[in-house]
Amino acid sequence: MPAMPRPRPPRLHRERNRKGAAVWYVRNGHGRRTRINATYGTPAFEAEYRAAIEKDALQAAPRAARGTLGWLWMLYRQTRTWSDLAPATRKQRERIMTGVLATGGDVPLSSVTRAAVKAGVERRKAFAARHFVDTLRGMFKWALAAEHVADDPTAGLAVAKPKGRGFPEWTEEELDRYVARWPLGTRERVMWGVFCFTGLRRGDAARLGKQHIRNGVIAIDTEKTGTRVTIPVLPELAEILAAGPLGELSIIANRHGQPMHKEVLGNLFRKACRQAGVNKSAHGIRKAAATRAAENGATVAALEAIFGWEGGRMAALYTKAADRRRLAAEHMGKLSKTGTSIPSE
Repeated sequence: MPAMPRPRPPRLHRERNRKGAAVWYVRNGHGRRTRINATYGTPAFEAEYRAAIEKDALQAAPRAARGTLGWLWMLYRQTRTWSDLAPATRKQRERIMTGVLATGGDVPLSSVTRAAVKAGVERRKAFAARHFVDTLRGMFKWALAAEHVADDPTAGLAVAKPKGRGFPEWTEEELDRYVARWPLGTRERVMWGVFCFTGLRRGDAARLGKQHIRNGVIAIDTEKTGTRVTIPVLPELAEILAAGPLGELSIIANRHGQPMHKEVLGNLFRKACRQAGVNKSAHGIRKAAATRAAENGATVAALEAIFGWEGGRMAALYTKAADRRRLAAEHMGKLSKTGTSIPSE
């Protein structure tokens, strides 16, 4: 049984039973214990832990008055609609609603109008506004179907798409700079290798372990959408993993060989990037990987299989950009008087 990670996750405790076996449970202070039955370090253990934390918070929360926004949120969080959301989505929406309920938890539902929601949108920056509306829309869509409300104040409410391209993409020069700073055999190189040659998001990279690799193929259900991605272990990644160091339950591990929360991993990788002179993030590597795949001829379907996207929209952004670059390179010569084509590289 692996040692308890330090710092230990909030409210997670371990003790030995009469047979000497380790028993894990969640407990807030001297309150009720919630036993976790899954094997420590597995995705099932993480899921049980999160569910226990959410259940504990729900039981400890003061009872909201019937017909208020806080009351509706309390009911919504007890539904299958809520539990079916990805853990990362639930965590994000909990954080948003904590702020909303701090000032509006006692507001009657009749006061949560379209105008009130629009005012909330205006007070927030672009990305925050979109997540705010998505959170309320999920709750009110369920509430309308359950006949707790007469209408959905978010229905038809559009939030302008944020300008800009989000996380900046890594350049080939920056990838080379990082590799030069962190050679094989370092934990920093292992982090980079997982991000660069799997295309996994930060949360999935933190969970990825030897249990997800069989016969040279990675198979993992993504944290955000639950979509299973199946990725061959490329030779470059195999070389990095062979050099290590690796953890027992997760490939990327802390100094004690234990798994890390994705926030800790993100901070650690950001520090390694700065030390290599790269002012970018893990998500920027994911974008660089998608660009490289598209430029090497990956289709929309192929990109979705690799990166766990659905609906075609995200993948199409990369294939369209790659096609534009390819066509420009092939046909730029037509602007000259001779009309000579310039072959693409």
